Amino acid sequence: MFHKDSWQEIFETINNNKLRTFLSGFTVALGIFIFVILFGFGNGLKNSFQEFFMDDATNIFRLFPGTTSKPYKGFKSGRLIEFDNNDIAEIKRNFPTQLLYITPRITRNYVVKYIKKSNNYGLRAVAPSHQFAEKTILMKGRFINHQDVKNKTKYAVIGRLVEKDLFEGDDALGKYINIGNRSFKVIGVFQDDGGDNEERYIYTPYTTNQLIEKNNDKVGEITLAFKPEIGFEGAMQFEEELMVFLKKRHHISTADENAIFIRNVADDLNQNQQFGSLLQMVVSFVGLGTLIAGIIGISNIMVFVVKERTKEIGVRKAIGATPRAVIFMILQESIFITTAAGYIGLFGGILLLKSIGTSLEDYFIKNPYIDMSTAIFATLILIIFGAIAGYVPARRAARIKPIEALNDK
Repeated sequence: MFHKDSWQEIFETINNNKLRTFLSGFTVALGIFIFVILFGFGNGLKNSFQEFFMDDATNIFRLFPGTTSKPYKGFKSGRLIEFDNNDIAEIKRNFPTQLLYITPRITRNYVVKYIKKSNNYGLRAVAPSHQFAEKTILMKGRFINHQDVKNKTKYAVIGRLVEKDLFEGDDALGKYINIGNRSFKVIGVFQDDGGDNEERYIYTPYTTNQLIEKNNDKVGEITLAFKPEIGFEGAMQFEEELMVFLKKRHHISTADENAIFIRNVADDLNQNQQFGSLLQMVVSFVGLGTLIAGIIGISNIMVFVVKERTKEIGVRKAIGATPRAVIFMILQESIFITTAAGYIGLFGGILLLKSIGTSLEDYFIKNPYIDMSTAIFATLILIIFGAIAGYVPARRAARIKPIEALNDK
């Protein structure tokens, strides 16, 4: 595009007008830099939302019993609702086309001991499918299986940090730990992407816990997964049907909203993804405004540049420069400055995003990033508009008569 003389002229002009060049470049670089940072922060927010929900399976419902707030069919308000094993069996029987798997969960806290070491840990008494709901990752050994549930075995699957705390580097597999003054054999050690809190839990068969607690059949909460093929709309319908079914089964008024709670993780994820996308759109809009401000800034500077070089343009036209040559002379400087500054801002923003990593995690911005294609596209847009910003005053300058330009003060 440029020959040797053109490059020489560009660098001479830049050298002779350092402040003007700096202001032009700074406006462009800052515009791209801010756009990249804001767009990256938007993606960082989406990362945080996704990690929060993707720690567990997203096609699940969590059912929690509550307390009735309305009298119904002879039952007074204030009645405590309890789930039991029959609820699980009836859900399986009535929703075979929607249900993928189901697991109860009984949560307790116990002092757990191994030889002379002891600590307080949370215990979750569950069924085998709980592993899929929580995305539990087995480091060694195995998880609870159906035989354990059937035989009410005293087996335990412990978190990575439980093994670290109690066994201090020794292998926990096959060892016996004391949970609430009862001996359990460790059959597995797991880790969890949910973090340290999740890795300080212990899993046992739910039937074992029911046996210990006076051989009852109560469960604290129920987690179930719907088949992915029913889709989001099918999941929402399944939620409604499940609520109607459970209220009818437990003699609860359909208008009572406090007796049973359902947390639809798929719905929560969908809403938060929409919120994250909306937030990113707002942030990107602000970034786009910054780009536009950069375009306006360089346009104003180019008007000043042309004004400043009016006599020079007059001399060039007087010795035979064509309007096209005048336009090209001004345009090439504008494009060069815009391109150089634009990519400085681009790579500066990308490097800053990479250096942030998880340092802003407390502000729900984790691993912010911007697709290279998006960043380059934004930079190219700014370069194009920078060229246009230079073309408009250059075209006006090309129309000036040599005598008028030479007489300009």
